Amino acid sequence: GVKVYPAKGGVAKKNGTGLFAAEFMKAFPLVPVEDDGRLNDPELRENFIERVFVYSRWKESMEVIPTPAAWTAFHAAHKLLIMAHSPSSATGLGRLAAGAGDGRVGEKSLVYLSGLMAALRLPATVKKNVNVLQHIMGYFKKQLTPDEKRECLEVIGNYGRGLVPLVVPVTLLGHYVRKFEQPYLKDQWYLHPAPAELMLRNHV
Repeated sequence: GVKVYPAKGGVAKKNGTGLFAAEFMKAFPLVPVEDDGRLNDPELRENFIERVFVYSRWKESMEVIPTPAAWTAFHAAHKLLIMAHSPSSATGLGRLAAGAGDGRVGEKSLVYLSGLMAALRLPATVKKNVNVLQHIMGYFKKQLTPDEKRECLEVIGNYGRGLVPLVVPVTLLGHYVRKFEQPYLKDQWYLHPAPAELMLRNHV
């Protein structure tokens, strides 16, 4: 966002886009971008950094020779992360990835990537995160003791009420993923979308 100075003088009420930024977004429409001033907001900052890492993992998985196996594995590992932003997109993108073996993988994968980045731009609200956290907890319903179930529900509930940050229930559920060696959840990027050093979820 930059100030616009019309030819007649003064400053326009609506900000514009810098020349370099406009050309960059035109040349690379799927690369995550964000105004640097907006990164002072913890939720917007987390959203942007999360998208950067998702885009990087996609390029690593599909850059050289996009294959149906790589595509479906990528979607499976990001399904819960997508659900936290857009449950409907998670379903639609899942169907697209499931048809990866029908041919034209390269062309279809670009459609998928476009839909993925659009879905991740949507905010991961508390309500949607609670839904994902409860979904994860469901994988352990036969393994957790009654006291552990109560603790999980209490921690998720505290997050839902704004009493603790997202990192608290995510850390607890991550503990159970390791304890019970749950293979599907072990690969879910929702539980660790970026390096721990960035401490993204400590503030949302």
